[in-house]
Amino acid sequence: MAFYSPDAAMGAILEDHLQALELQGRPGLASQVSITWLRYSSSLIGAAEASESSRPWLEPVVGAAWAGSKARYPASVVKLFYLAATEAWLQRQLLEDGAELRRAMADMIRDSSNDATAVLVDWLTGTTSGPDLPERALRAWIEGRQLVNQWYAALGWSEFDGCNVCQKTWGDGPYGRERQFYGPALENRNRLSTDATARLLHMIMAGSLVSPPACARMRELLSRSLDPGLRAADPENQVDGFIGGGLPAAARLWSKAGWMSQARHDAAYVEIEGRAPFLLVIFSEGSERAVDDQLLPQLSRLLSEACAPS
Repeated sequence: MAFYSPDAAMGAILEDHLQALELQGRPGLASQVSITWLRYSSSLIGAAEASESSRPWLEPVVGAAWAGSKARYPASVVKLFYLAATEAWLQRQLLEDGAELRRAMADMIRDSSNDATAVLVDWLTGTTSGPDLPERALRAWIEGRQLVNQWYAALGWSEFDGCNVCQKTWGDGPYGRERQFYGPALENRNRLSTDATARLLHMIMAGSLVSPPACARMRELLSRSLDPGLRAADPENQVDGFIGGGLPAAARLWSKAGWMSQARHDAAYVEIEGRAPFLLVIFSEGSERAVDDQLLPQLSRLLSEACAPS
């Protein structure tokens, strides 16, 4: 059972927009995307900040999905999962807090640094990259690398079934034991669904994962500016070409994008004056979609307009 209540009207809107976008010159789009779209009656952040004893994540949530449970390669969206795990490890005193740890967390989310992600994966799992390992040593190394997966599995979220968050993110690709861990056909790559990603982002925005202060820190890192000048000064701003690119300048945006040669993804929570707050996760796959910098902004604009009062 989904953590949100499926809304037939939202589902029809989502399907209609996908069909229209496909007919407008994106053949096969329906098989290349997964989308989870949630709509709220009031601000998740306001509810989370109003009282630490409140439980806004239990309020009724309506939404719709297209292939929402399909596991796809998440690119840098996986960094959202490593961020939450790092806060959980800190709470359990499995990591020592400090300036370098916080710098790595900020660089991983704000700048999508692969180097920072690699460091955090090592610190979370007690493993390091290096040359090939013999079978016995590799098995022990893999056990460590499964710690983050085990933590998410223990949360009992049905949306996490079939997902995999145990690999670093790369520019050129894995080498040595990292390549061994991927498997001969890369079958052990990271995998996420838009439903699982939406649930994680929902819990962070609602202040209900790890602790309210931890969620506040994560929200601060996820906040994106829509100021045109700041965006122009940073070509890798994770707004242009993604969900934020379809929003009005006055919108408030929290997000984590992912982009590589075969994927363009984004996960975002949005608040716009006069419209219902919404959460939107879009995964798009294939080389055509990776270079399509208009699809996510178009979907964002269309779905945000559907959150306006009728």
